[in-house]
Amino acid sequence: MSRPQCTRCLRPFTHCLCALIPNLDSRTRVLLLQHPSEVNHALNTARLAALGLNNAQLVVGEVFEDLATLLNPPGYQARLLFPADDAQLLQAYAPDDQPLLLVVPDGTWRKARKLLHLNPLLAALPRVSLAEGAVSRYRLRKAPGPGALSTVEAIVQALQVLEAPTSFDPLLRPFEALIEGQIAAMGEDVFQRNHGDGRLG
Repeated sequence: MSRPQCTRCLRPFTHCLCALIPNLDSRTRVLLLQHPSEVNHALNTARLAALGLNNAQLVVGEVFEDLATLLNPPGYQARLLFPADDAQLLQAYAPDDQPLLLVVPDGTWRKARKLLHLNPLLAALPRVSLAEGAVSRYRLRKAPGPGALSTVEAIVQALQVLEAPTSFDPLLRPFEALIEGQIAAMGEDVFQRNHGDGRLG
């Protein structure tokens, strides 16, 4: 039998994160497209990002029928935050810049690529990327290499660049509490044995 859970953060009531989730405004609009396999993942960082940002929307699915509408909110220019050889490095807004609709696929790399494959409008968007060398605080999940970030970390880094000097670090508070809770639940010995080198893989 499953434990009663918070309907907002989807965590068990005993581990509810809502008190740590901020209420942040951003000039950038964030659209999170979440693969269904991520919804019930214990570390659902896309949901945390969507809850903490007033100008964000989380949509779950594989094929998004209303994607054309989602990608064209008035006053924004859509960009896909996803690696590509021709991706533009994110830079701070100039005073007259139109704000971005930052589209962020959420899932494993394989699932995220599948979302792009199934949604040609998504794949056709101009891409943007973060500067290399970012270090993830996500100590529990193997990543394909250095610089691989969780969804909420990638969003925070993107917003910090675009909207400097505004800080979006409060978005990471529930994420860090979630990781600490997971480590506590598995026990220090198990954590050190499986993740003790501090690297993601």
